[in-house]
Amino acid sequence: MADRAERPARTSPKVHEAQVVRTERITPHMVRVVFGGEGLAAFELGEFTDHYVKLLFPADGVAYPEPFDIEQIRADFPRDQWPANRTYTVRAWDAAHRELTIDFVVHGDEGLAGPWAARAEVGDTMRLLGPGGGYAPAPDADWHLLAGDESALPAIAASLEQMPAGAVVHAFVEIDGPADEQKTATPDGVGINWLHRGDRPVGAALVEAVTALDFPEGKVCAFVHGEAACVKELRRLLRVERGVPKEQLSISGYWRLGQTDEAWRAVKREWNEQVEREQERGEA
Repeated sequence: MADRAERPARTSPKVHEAQVVRTERITPHMVRVVFGGEGLAAFELGEFTDHYVKLLFPADGVAYPEPFDIEQIRADFPRDQWPANRTYTVRAWDAAHRELTIDFVVHGDEGLAGPWAARAEVGDTMRLLGPGGGYAPAPDADWHLLAGDESALPAIAASLEQMPAGAVVHAFVEIDGPADEQKTATPDGVGINWLHRGDRPVGAALVEAVTALDFPEGKVCAFVHGEAACVKELRRLLRVERGVPKEQLSISGYWRLGQTDEAWRAVKREWNEQVEREQERGEA
């Protein structure tokens, strides 16, 4: 029997340890936290505009051994004592000053990361994994569609800022109301079409706006993320009604109304794959 090829040893994901250097409430429902410190010395971004990191929140009352090793912790500690993780888009990375900016949606005491960001103080420590990513505006696209809710706003804003000169862009972001608008634009000055939710269900205004869009001719590069049910409707519109090839589309539900982050992450991949299969068969 031939010897089995030796597999490389598995290495733990890279953990970066950062400190809060400043915070700012940029709208009523969004807090910007800027991280820095020597622990970000090895942090690097690639070409994507939807780069994300996983923030690690220690379990209450649990102290982890140093040096911090997330894989060893998962091997040695019961699951309910593992650090909780939350995925957040990198809004900006200043390599020269080693500063990482993350924008957090905050709705009072709802959730884990939002309340933490609202209370964050200079010097607070945060461990994070990453970055990952998968989308950037395609330079050969004839036009670009960016659509989402508050959860997708940091990636949409970062994508707008990195658009090729002269790009044709239609950007839609659904938010609570006028006070939640932010200044952001492409290098040529194309900005976001702000959709005020008001008392309407989450996603209703976004689906309506994208459906009503007079699609330009040519190849589209689309980035569509946000609440899962809304994304499902937009996926059907783009894939089934508009015939956009999936290779030209970055789309998924960042969150799902009525589910905790943990519950949604547990089924997210399977749910997205099932929706894609159903829509390819014309069932949804």
